[in-house]
Amino acid sequence: MKQALGPNRLLSLDVFRGITVAAMVLVNNPGDWGHIYAPLEHAAWNGCTPTDLIFPFFLFIVGVSIVFAMETKKADPANHKKLMLNVLRRAGIIMLLGWLLSAYPFYNFNEHHFINLHTLRIPGVLVRIGIVFGICGTLYLNTTRKTQLWLFWIFLIGYYLIMTLVPVPGFGPANLQPETNLGAWIDRTLIGEAHLWKESKVWDPEGLLGTIPACGTTLFGIMIGTWLKRKDKDEATKIAWMFSTGLGAVMLGLLWDLFFPINKALWSSSYVLYAGGLSTLGLAFCYWIIDVQGYNRFVKPAVVYGVNAIFVFSFSAILVRTLGFIHVTEKKITLSQYIFQTVFKPHFSPVNASLAWAICFNLFFMLILWIMYNRKIFIKV
Repeated sequence: MKQALGPNRLLSLDVFRGITVAAMVLVNNPGDWGHIYAPLEHAAWNGCTPTDLIFPFFLFIVGVSIVFAMETKKADPANHKKLMLNVLRRAGIIMLLGWLLSAYPFYNFNEHHFINLHTLRIPGVLVRIGIVFGICGTLYLNTTRKTQLWLFWIFLIGYYLIMTLVPVPGFGPANLQPETNLGAWIDRTLIGEAHLWKESKVWDPEGLLGTIPACGTTLFGIMIGTWLKRKDKDEATKIAWMFSTGLGAVMLGLLWDLFFPINKALWSSSYVLYAGGLSTLGLAFCYWIIDVQGYNRFVKPAVVYGVNAIFVFSFSAILVRTLGFIHVTEKKITLSQYIFQTVFKPHFSPVNASLAWAICFNLFFMLILWIMYNRKIFIKV
């Protein structure tokens, strides 16, 4: 759809979102999953790599965006019903899109049958984004800033107590191990192993219980966005407060890590603070450089990613799967494998060939997004 961008958009937020989504596309599409630089992989369990920061950065950005999209209209109670319906509609569309991507290409060309709904993955990145957006959008419209702060800490502390104190049926005392923690048990019980992440089979990194602290990440963004929108504070005060808050959250997250480890798969409370603090520092830096200092000459590559974030995330996943089921008959390999092995692999070391593929994949989508941006084509849900 061809449409203008909203008047309340913050350029630094589009840039920060664009960098985040471009990084997501990069780490999701290596040429060879067996050869990846360590920073471009997720931590095996506890700990945090740069790749582990991408998803919480995006949920943080969702929170900031909620404020910039709704604050003015929220001030008039007459708009609340329409805004609520819009929040629920967008949340539902994002979740549906996640399930459609999980089902694509709808037909298994290797086993010659249509997608089996009994094994369709129910959790997922877009599904979590949709649920969190729906919950936090509703909270933003119906609660005060003070209540949102209280809910933030209730979510984090409550999740910590649940995960560390509640016994796990069939396993005994509370624990934080991959297959035996309470969240994994809830996912297996309520969703079923057949609908979980196929790589683990018995737990899911976007599981049900972890949605509670994930909402905390988006509430963190809402609170930062609310601060940025304040008209009674000058820019220097806003930036100083954001840097201080970000640094404080990182330090508090590292302290909490001593007894509730930073862990993306669990979305631990320490991880929320650590990633939220780094998100705030990143946005503060972008805001200071781009919106305050006015250095925005070279930001377009990030902006074109930022204004069509859901589109590029979804279409890149579709393209990868499409290349994966098209086979080069004489080679008996997929089209993506054929391109990688003939164009990239002969000219680089294994790990650099894998990275080169991912970079070219990003550049390919940047070209598409650049054209879309110039033609004012913005895909929204």
